[in-house]
Amino acid sequence: MKDAFGAPQSLLVLGGTSEIGLATARRLIARRTRTVWLAGRPSPALTEAAGSLRALGAEVHVVPFDALETESHEERLGKLFTEGGPAGDIDMVLLAFGVLGDQSRDEAAPLAAVRVAQTNYTGAVSAGLVCAQALQAQGHGSLVVLSSVAGERARRANFIYGSSKAGLDAFAQGLGDALHGTGVHVMVVRPGFVRSKMTEGLAEAPLATTPEAVATAIELGLRRRSETVWVPGTLRVVMSALRHVPRPLFRRLPV
Repeated sequence: MKDAFGAPQSLLVLGGTSEIGLATARRLIARRTRTVWLAGRPSPALTEAAGSLRALGAEVHVVPFDALETESHEERLGKLFTEGGPAGDIDMVLLAFGVLGDQSRDEAAPLAAVRVAQTNYTGAVSAGLVCAQALQAQGHGSLVVLSSVAGERARRANFIYGSSKAGLDAFAQGLGDALHGTGVHVMVVRPGFVRSKMTEGLAEAPLATTPEAVATAIELGLRRRSETVWVPGTLRVVMSALRHVPRPLFRRLPV
């Protein structure tokens, strides 16, 4: 259960090597989180991530998980919540997996574009519903979904990635409405450009942020029971304006 301050005592990270996911785990462990499950494809990076969190004093478990293997989600994730299973109650699920893709390559290789969509949207819908049902069954918990400002309006430079995040964002909002009043809190997080390994080598966009800043915003959003969190917060106003820019002009913007 969450403590008196609303901090989760247990955390499941879907996308166990995600820099934002790990930054969030570190921040929560520094507060009151004591048990963490890192779900991801088995790899040295996942093993290293688990070890780094154990060094902070947390009990850490590694869970085999692949966003594309949707047929395995119910068994592998659902059992974590089963009473008497290896996890029991989980206070917070952070859906942090996703791929950026390569827009120029993916436009010319439809199967590569499909993989981006299947990972960022289809895989997230599957895992999100499995975890949401389990949280509802236990009667409490938070599902935090990492969306992106890229989903607010499609840009020529990354519309494949952006469209997948737009679908995820709409799904998470609807799921939050469906779970309203059940004791389960759904929070959508919309970061801007995040300086990370995923964006390494890309031209930095205005109002760029870091995994640590996103983690800070997630923690604050949990305490406030927010439904939507923008990182940085000024993006809320910026994107509100950009949504209404006429398309001919929007095409010419360096965003």
